[in-house]
Amino acid sequence: MSKKIIVTGATGYIGSHTVVELINAGYEPVLVDNFANSYEFILNQIETITSKKVTFYNIDCTSSALESVFEKEEGIAGVIHFAAYKAVGESVEKPLKYYHNNVGSLVNLMSFMEKYKVTNLVFSSSCTVYGEPDHLPVTELSQIQKANSPYGNTKQVCEEIVTDYIQSGTPFKASLLRYFNPVGAHPSGLLGELPIGTPNNLIPFITQTAAGLREKLTVFGSDYNTVDGSCVRDYIHVVDLAKAHVKALELCFEQKSTSYLDTFNLGTGEGSSVLELVTQFEQVTGQKLNFEVGPRRQGDVEKIYAEVTKANTILNWKTELSLKQALEDAWRWQLNLKDYEQQFK
Repeated sequence: MSKKIIVTGATGYIGSHTVVELINAGYEPVLVDNFANSYEFILNQIETITSKKVTFYNIDCTSSALESVFEKEEGIAGVIHFAAYKAVGESVEKPLKYYHNNVGSLVNLMSFMEKYKVTNLVFSSSCTVYGEPDHLPVTELSQIQKANSPYGNTKQVCEEIVTDYIQSGTPFKASLLRYFNPVGAHPSGLLGELPIGTPNNLIPFITQTAAGLREKLTVFGSDYNTVDGSCVRDYIHVVDLAKAHVKALELCFEQKSTSYLDTFNLGTGEGSSVLELVTQFEQVTGQKLNFEVGPRRQGDVEKIYAEVTKANTILNWKTELSLKQALEDAWRWQLNLKDYEQQFK
């Protein structure tokens, strides 16, 4: 069987870490990205970590140019689709941008997969599909709630597109992966989360504040029904998350049926509050954070964490890296970024 795997959004945060794990597992990733929310120097970082030259295409996944990847790369065995916009706030302001990119890229990609008879897909989804859950922990059978944002709705719609396609009887296999909260960085310090502009995620805002790049961190809300009044999330190390994609791809390959669809929660199964995370970061790094507690932020879920038994048993995957390790790795990445400043200015 061919070992070639197309990875869209391959230079992004989760995509780049997954490319490394694919190479470690003996696969030949074919990288596709247009640097809409990433940087070209990440390609060098991947090659440094793996000591492998990677194949890369600078292509927008909503464009017809995506077909050239399938034309030039013979024997593609599967696709891992990350490419998407992901800022919740921006999606509220610019919904058409999000529907065009997130939904349009999937439809475009799957059309070429059908044409070139590539039948294995791992799709990057999100726990946002659960909204404010009625019961915790969240299982894969938990009710899908009305999305709080156009971003969240694009993930729901994309899951429905994959499901409808398989239910049509077309030979196709897919794993839908619902991430909880990816954090951390590669332990080498060569890869990590690097948002363009103001971070939307907590950890890069924490590390940038600790590094003096941000004046202060705001913790949104102190009156939630949680251990300390701040929101609770399930934080998963990005390297563990990346490894799950390799497992999900291999699960598709192993299926004897021509059609297959399954959904997996990817988290640790434990919740940590925002204030607990701030405290642990200070303890792990010795850096005192300048932070304040502000009012609640619209659209934030009070608490959510995963039930991960299904991923543990069916995917044969479980998290191995701790939150402490994730915070250490994220800080190491932040400190190393000054070495690459000229490459992403």
